[in-house]
Amino acid sequence: MSHQDQKNGPSHAGPSGETILSHVAAQPEGWALFLDIDGTLIDLAETPDGIVVPDGLAGNLQSLSDHLGGALALVTGRALPYADRLFAPHRFPIAGLHGAERRDAAGTISRFEPDAAFEILKAEMVTEAGRWPGVLIEDKGAAVAAHYRRAPEAKDEVEAMMQRALASAGADFALQFGKMVIEIRPAVASKGRALEAFLGEAPFAGRRPIAIGDDVTDEAMFRTVNAMGGHSIRITDDPTQPTEAQAVIASAEDLRRQIALLAGPRTVFMK
Repeated sequence: MSHQDQKNGPSHAGPSGETILSHVAAQPEGWALFLDIDGTLIDLAETPDGIVVPDGLAGNLQSLSDHLGGALALVTGRALPYADRLFAPHRFPIAGLHGAERRDAAGTISRFEPDAAFEILKAEMVTEAGRWPGVLIEDKGAAVAAHYRRAPEAKDEVEAMMQRALASAGADFALQFGKMVIEIRPAVASKGRALEAFLGEAPFAGRRPIAIGDDVTDEAMFRTVNAMGGHSIRITDDPTQPTEAQAVIASAEDLRRQIALLAGPRTVFMK
């Protein structure tokens, strides 16, 4: 999906994000929860390695996963090993690189494997990006991202570089736009497809999905859960922001607060 491929207006005139999550509290066995990481569970930072995992978050996610019978997955642009380090020692089902790699609840991993030409292309991008101080190239293995949060004035040059790199990478890859970042990822990758794959497996199968994210990269996930009769929540402090999400929560901090409540004693889940 391009950075312009969104609805022209918000679709969250219904219940609030907090109200939607109250359904999880009332009937945890009926729901599956899918969570983006950066900007959703964790506050954004100037660099990919600059994020801070708040104390207690990993444990609260594990407790919430236990309440849901394991039906909690992370769906992220991060690579699996990096995401695992964030929440160690806990290991969750996870779709990384926007779905280009996935570990199911049984621990089985499937992934897209790039060829040698893609490795050369990534090295060339690092060299070219050196012309713009503050632009960072993040090698994700089967994907590569150009971050310009520290150099917003280089946006046009970075986008032009990524368009050229995409042409070299070929039809197996696609561009993904995000918040101050442009990424080349496998074309087969989609957070929506990853979510569908989880929902075809235990312990997710037969449950209604709730997807929570903060960026245009999460819109495919929102469309998927909406079509399946689930719920979608976007993390944003701008309720007029165009999105497919049905509801909003104002900040990652507010979501963490809700997760802490849901992760509390089992009595919290009683009607």
